[in-house]
Amino acid sequence: MTRIHESPRVTKPYTEEQWAAVLALGAAVDRQLQAGDVRLTMGGEPTFVAVADRDAAEWNTDALGPTKRAYAIELVHRLRAEYGQGGFLHFGQGKWYPGEQLPRWALSICWRADGQPCWRNPALFADERTPARYGPEDAQRFMQRLAGKLGVTDQYIRPGYEDVFYFLWRERKLPVNVDPFNTRLEDELERARLRRVFEQKLDAVVGYVMPLKPKGEDNPALEGTGWTTGPWYFRDDRMYLIPGDSPMGYRLPLDSLPWVSKADFPYQVDRDPMAPVAPLPAPQPAHLLAPGRTGQGPVAPRAAPPRMFQPSPTGRGTTAFPSAAGHAQAEPAALARVPERQESADWIMRSALCVEVRDPQRSNGPKAEREHGGKSGLIYVFMPPLERLEDYLELVAAVENTAAELGVQIMMEGYPPPRDPRLKVLQVTPDPGVIEVNIHPAHSWDELVDHTEFLYQAAFECRLSAEKFMTDGKHTGTGGGNHFVLGGATPADSPFLRKPEVLASLLLYWHNHPSLSYLFSGMFIGPTSQAPRVDEARNDQLYELEIALREIERARQEQGDAMPPWVVDRTLRNILVDVTGNTHRSEFCIDKMYSPDSATGRLGLLELRAFEMPPHARMSVVQQLLLRAMVARFWSEPCKAPVTRWGTELHDRWLLPHFIWTDLQDVLAEMRSAGFPFDPAWFAPHFEFRFPVAGSVQALGVDMTLRNALEPWHVMGEEGATGGTVRYVDSSLERIEVKLSGLNESRYVVTVNGRALPLQSTGTVGEFIAGVRYKAWAPPSALHPTIAEHAPLTFDLVDTWMNRSVAGCQYHVAHPGGRNYDTFPVNAYEAESRRLSRFSRMGHSPGRLAVPPASINVPGSREFPFTLDLRRPPAG
Repeated sequence: MTRIHESPRVTKPYTEEQWAAVLALGAAVDRQLQAGDVRLTMGGEPTFVAVADRDAAEWNTDALGPTKRAYAIELVHRLRAEYGQGGFLHFGQGKWYPGEQLPRWALSICWRADGQPCWRNPALFADERTPARYGPEDAQRFMQRLAGKLGVTDQYIRPGYEDVFYFLWRERKLPVNVDPFNTRLEDELERARLRRVFEQKLDAVVGYVMPLKPKGEDNPALEGTGWTTGPWYFRDDRMYLIPGDSPMGYRLPLDSLPWVSKADFPYQVDRDPMAPVAPLPAPQPAHLLAPGRTGQGPVAPRAAPPRMFQPSPTGRGTTAFPSAAGHAQAEPAALARVPERQESADWIMRSALCVEVRDPQRSNGPKAEREHGGKSGLIYVFMPPLERLEDYLELVAAVENTAAELGVQIMMEGYPPPRDPRLKVLQVTPDPGVIEVNIHPAHSWDELVDHTEFLYQAAFECRLSAEKFMTDGKHTGTGGGNHFVLGGATPADSPFLRKPEVLASLLLYWHNHPSLSYLFSGMFIGPTSQAPRVDEARNDQLYELEIALREIERARQEQGDAMPPWVVDRTLRNILVDVTGNTHRSEFCIDKMYSPDSATGRLGLLELRAFEMPPHARMSVVQQLLLRAMVARFWSEPCKAPVTRWGTELHDRWLLPHFIWTDLQDVLAEMRSAGFPFDPAWFAPHFEFRFPVAGSVQALGVDMTLRNALEPWHVMGEEGATGGTVRYVDSSLERIEVKLSGLNESRYVVTVNGRALPLQSTGTVGEFIAGVRYKAWAPPSALHPTIAEHAPLTFDLVDTWMNRSVAGCQYHVAHPGGRNYDTFPVNAYEAESRRLSRFSRMGHSPGRLAVPPASINVPGSREFPFTLDLRRPPAG
């Protein structure tokens, strides 16, 4: 069976012939980029949601949830098997936003860029979804054996305990009529914390900590090993952790360590991203270690382990370990010196490695811990902060060897490896309502296609989707964004630092062609969105942008290739901001271009934030092809044109689908004239996905089509809410485009709920267009709460010569029969059926009418000539 007609659709956006043409153009663009020595790399942040339980808060509003981490772990293992062979998994801490009690997690895959392995046996990684029964004694044994692997003594390993005094005080503050195991506190996290602590008892060991740092030039006594340890001193004999729910390594009482002056404090300094780096040393040969007990899967075989423990030479019960040279080694006595009162203790280490056994359900929130916790205990190794990648990889190898020798499975967490171009990183993190994948950069077109298609397929196999549906049938992206990141392998390779006019050209071209801002964006656009345009921020921004672009051009003419890279950041960072001055919430984000403030800001990266997740991998590839072709075009010939003042036309003409598609045709025509043969049909699926047809009606040779248009949402003022103040988004406004062909403007007029529509000619004879802005809902918090909703919209094609309506239709914002859907659509077909049920070709006004004048005599608004706003009363 074959289709008679293949209309553009997201389930199959391209034919095989079209896809072959896309790949051929991508290869041609790649050849031009290589010929120009552009060195462009492309990454991104695709987002996904679960197919099951679409109504759950974790797939709509919440950043964390009971099942989100399990989905992310399954996706991480699939991605590691494809890209991270020889790499290691690191489950660390992610973003932490105000109002969130705990930071989000970040699951990372790290592997060497040179292809050499830094982790040899993936079976040693534990899976949080598989129950295990490790205990504190396993954590102690692991820490002691790891100390031997690092060639340091185990005498400074300390157990950590929950703060007895805090929890006894907290228990005394509980109401007299509640049980400490069921406190009835309003804070769910606090309830879970108290229940956990009292169930495990206050004298239970949480985990073990070992002060650790790489050997430096200040420790010449250490030979044959790269690590050193030392004692920690506290007022109490026991080390009490800071109360909380985070891993042990984030709760160490570092403030209770001996005082050190700010001048002596061992601050860590990030490596300059522009500094040259030597190749990483070759990894050491794999150790043949005998199998031990795991109970969770195969581990690497091993021979009989060497004797690690030797009698203490001090006779005080301490243990010395053999160094790499094979002889016992003791730490320098200076490291164990007790500081005097008021003495700056600069020799005391401030970093440590921790090992604890923890229930993995704690990472999924209090609800998951309460309902599913207590069934598993995994070994978590908390990595300390390290400045050099070489040291971090050496410590990772020691952790793997220890796990293999003991026959246990572990999970690594804590501080991630230092950012370094010699290490590739792929990261999976939670965001409100989605799982976000920070894909590693692709250096070529073939890599980019492979990364995108494999990621979508891997997500599909994990029961994750790249699309969402509203209850009314709206088909959207995941809503978490699909930001594309462009740059180079290193900041020195970034095309935007080597040729700043490329960045200036993209800024100028994007501004002059609003279709590039709105065709690929999400539902939330406008000044207060996640990615506002430059001219949506402040009224004077365009004037300042012109000055900034001229300054970049002048600096390049005067200094050429010697132009300092920070000039780009200082010139544009105060222009590319939102209305509040936030540099991250901008259509073009240069936070990581070359900010002198920190090393993480000097990466030469440009983030395009106005892209939403398309539902198909090949649609995403076509978007990225357009970006690559524009970089290649402007690398050869920078864009020079006046900056257009769109004014109110930006939110009038350019929010209507017809004009967005017309502007895109202009863009593609220019690309073809520059030698990049883009086919407009490649973007038809994007257009239909972004602006679906609501319905159409034909009568007397006139064709009237309704299509969903764009509407900027307002952010309301602050309002009081439970727990503080909030600012709601007014999504009650919607806009729909009415397009007519074959219309005699001297005879007919279109009315909407009885009001004449100011139709504007598109330039084609008999073709007219207009937008209708209306209030679809009446939420309690809205911009104009006293205005009632205007739905349903009744459209009439009125014959002014015969004084009657000859055709019409109705458009509803919900099911016309009053059906209230309880769940989201399960797929695109059900979503489409819900949309189609809201349009009816019946319902136009019968009988003779007191008609308005014909379209040719209906005046439009001077401010928004293409839009009829039903919230405003008729003129006169």
